[in-house]
This record gives sequence, structure tokens and C-alpha cells, in this order.
Amino acid sequence: MATVHEGIGHRLRKFIEEQVVFFVGTAPLDGDGHVNISAKGTKGSLAVLDEHTVAYLDFTGSSAESIAHLRENGRITLMWCSFTAKPNVVRVHGRGETVFRDDPRWDGLIGYFPDVTGLPGARAIVVVHAERVSDSCGYSVPFMEYRGERDLLVEYFGRREEGFHADYVERKNAVSIDGLPAMPVPLPPRSS
Repeated sequence: MATVHEGIGHRLRKFIEEQVVFFVGTAPLDGDGHVNISAKGTKGSLAVLDEHTVAYLDFTGSSAESIAHLRENGRITLMWCSFTAKPNVVRVHGRGETVFRDDPRWDGLIGYFPDVTGLPGARAIVVVHAERVSDSCGYSVPFMEYRGERDLLVEYFGRREEGFHADYVERKNAVSIDGLPAMPVPLPPRSS
């Protein structure tokens, strides 16, 4: 049985910050649309801003489903699982908003990610305003060993010009698989 919390208190914040991977769930309003679950995990790309707000730096990928769903309806769930220590699963259900690189809030938010600020491929910051925070046992989550970060995304976009990144986003991230607007194109330039 899940325990619902008033917010992301010290214990939950510590747990969230210790996890090396988290999952993002979103869905379109259309009942025939595709529900999306994305794994996230670049170290330093998640920040707990306060007891009711979490943000993550979103990197370019093969699609932009979460961004499209947030632009359409704002519904989002984040989930963290313990794979190593005491079993636990934490979920934050809330409303998300996407801050693109040309948004005036970008400069203030990017400072929450000092370890990854300069990495190539960053396309947006997702800010999640928690409406429900809960944790549950996680008894059936298996033990898994963390072996390190993958550097493939950094290498891929790092050896290319920003123009390649903008073209990639326009070709692969402008609309969702259900045809919803995702990334604004052309890709907004970096403001910092």
C-alpha cells in the first residue's frame, strides 16, 4: 500500500537524488493515442527544486513524446526505484511544463544542472509541479548493479555542429508519433 506524503521531504529527496535512473510517464488526451514511458538517467540531469517541484534536463533522442504530451495536457508521472538498497519506489504525479532553450526562465533553471550544463544535445528543461507524492515497498524490484554512465549521446552530438543538432530535432522531434506538436522548430538557439 502506498504512503502519500505532503511533499518531497528530506528522506524522499535523499532517495531521489541517490538514484541513477528514473522513469517518465505521459499520455495524450486522445484515448487512442500512445502512452509513453521514458527512461532518464544522465548523472546530474535531475534536481529537486523544493518540496513540490522537480526538474530534469531533457536531451535530444529519437522522439519527443513526453514533450508533446506536456504541451498538449501537462500530465506527467516520475518514478524512481531502488535497485540496490532497501526496497522503495517513489512516484511524483503532477503537472509538467517544458522550458525551451529560448525561454527567459532557461538561464535561471540551467544553474540547477552544473555537472551537465555544457553537454551537447540538451534541448529542454522539464519542470514538474507535484500534485501527489507517494512511496511504496518495491519488494518485487530486482537488485541491479550500476556500472557507470553511457557517454554515447555526448559523443554523438559532441562531434557535430549545432546545425546538425537543429536539423536532427527538426527531422525527428518536431511531432509525436500521434502527430502532436513536440519540439518547436527551428530548434531555439542556446541562450547560455
